[in-house]
Amino acid sequence: MADKTANADRFARNPQGGITAATAIGMNALKPIMNFQISMLRMWADSIERFAGNYDKGLEETTISGDEQPDERSGKERAA
Repeated sequence: MADKTANADRFARNPQGGITAATAIGMNALKPIMNFQISMLRMWADSIERFAGNYDKGLEETTISGDEQPDERSGKERAA
């Protein structure tokens, strides 16, 4: 009972003290979680950039080979 009275007196003297301390504890607990989420987001963005680069390479190769094939066919048709 004495502990409750001491806590009530301390809260009455500084009502924001408990709230500020609880907020600080909560923010300290969230910091590693936020760092983990940020690292996962960076990995996700990196993989999307690699996928986009590979897609562009594949698209360029397809375009180049598509351009070359009609020339080869016309050359074969000329030879025949």
